[in-house]
Amino acid sequence: MRRSRRQGERRGRWAESLCVWWLRLHGWRILARRFRSGRGTGAGEVDIIARRGRLVAFIEVKARAEAARALEAITPRQRIRITRGAEAFLGRFPLPEKGQARFDVMVIAPWAWPRHLKDAWRLGL
Repeated sequence: MRRSRRQGERRGRWAESLCVWWLRLHGWRILARRFRSGRGTGAGEVDIIARRGRLVAFIEVKARAEAARALEAITPRQRIRITRGAEAFLGRFPLPEKGQARFDVMVIAPWAWPRHLKDAWRLGL
């Protein structure tokens, strides 16, 4: 693994950990981190799956030098793969009665608090 890739991986894990703490401080319960539905299924990894009350959020974390660039980094193809991962999670762990699911994005930029963009997109589910 190249050095720049390792640094990116380390930065991504740090950003996810920061988001987990931010979510916990705001009343969320973390159900899973880096959830994968399995190799060869076409489903991507969901960075964080969190629950507050009857709401389950599938959260993609992006760390970039500028917040706007972080949002651009989530492509339509990536959204579809994350949605498939969410469907696989819900297949194993169904929503609570009258529960809801949504897709959120958390953006990490230098010298700023994490930004939690709620209901960032809708697909399937």
